[in-house]
Amino acid sequence: MAIFKGAGVAIVTPMHEDGTVNYEAFARLLEFQIANGTDAVIVCGTTGESSTLTHEEHLDVIRYCVEAVKGRIPVIAGTGSNCTDTAVYLSAEAEKYGVDGLLLVSPYYNKATQNGLYVHYRTVAESVKLPIILYNVPSRTGCNILPDTVMRLCRDCENIVGVKEASGNISQIARLAAMAGGTIDIYSGNDDQIVPILALGGKGVISVLSNVAPRQTHEICETFFRGDVEESCRMQLEAMEMCDALFCEVNPIPVKKALNLMGMEAGVTRLPLTEMEEADSARLRKAMENYGLL
Repeated sequence: MAIFKGAGVAIVTPMHEDGTVNYEAFARLLEFQIANGTDAVIVCGTTGESSTLTHEEHLDVIRYCVEAVKGRIPVIAGTGSNCTDTAVYLSAEAEKYGVDGLLLVSPYYNKATQNGLYVHYRTVAESVKLPIILYNVPSRTGCNILPDTVMRLCRDCENIVGVKEASGNISQIARLAAMAGGTIDIYSGNDDQIVPILALGGKGVISVLSNVAPRQTHEICETFFRGDVEESCRMQLEAMEMCDALFCEVNPIPVKKALNLMGMEAGVTRLPLTEMEEADSARLRKAMENYGLL
C-alpha cells in the first residue's frame, strides 16, 4: 500500500531574517496545507533547503513537523545525503520521531555508479523499517537512477516501495512503469508532469506548487483518480504558467517569494541562494495573479 496517494507538498522551511528557522510560521504553513486538502507533507527535502540545514536543525524540523501534524496526514522525511553514513544516521533518527516514510535523494556530487547507488540505498534501507521513496533528480545530483536499478532495489529491499521521478524523462518513467507492472509507487517530481505520470499509473506528485496552491494541486490528482482525465488535464495546463514561474530561478527561491507575497512568512533563503531578481519577481507576481493566488 502506498505511503500516500495524491498531492504531497514538498514544504519549504520558513526562516527569520537572520536565517534561523521560523517555527511559528512553519506551524501556520502546515495548518494551511492540511486545511486545503494536501495528502502528505514531505519535510526537509530540496524545497526545505535541507542542504543548508545543520544536522541538528534538520532533525529538529522533522520532529516539529511530526508533532504539529499529529497524524492527520502522512509525514515523509527527507533524509538523503551524499554520505551513506549520514543518510543512515538521519533516517534512523527520523524513524524515532514517528515519521510515516522517508524520501532519499540519490547521492549528489559523488556521481556514484549504478552499483554504488544500489549499495548506498540498500545500506540505508537495511538500517530502518520505514517505507522508502527513492528520489531521482539528475539535474541536481549528477547521476540518474536507471529503471533496472530501481527494480533491483525494490526487489531486494522490501521497504523500498517507490520513486519520486524528477528526471523529466517521460520515456524513462514509462519504461520503469512497464517493468514494474504496478508494483512500484511512482510519483511525479515535476509539477508540469503530474497528469502524464498519473496516466502511466503514477500515485501522485511530490509538489512545489502545492506550497502556494494546495487545493488546486490536490484536485488535479483527485479529478484524475475519479476518472475525469480531460478535466484533470485542463487543470494541469491551467497551472503551467504558475509552474514555470516557480522554476524561473532555482527552487526554492521563487516559491518562498510567492509565499511571502501571499503573506505566509516563508522568509529568506540561505546562502548560496539569494533574493529573487526583480524581473523574475514581476513574472512570478503576474503568474500568481493569473492563477488567482493574488
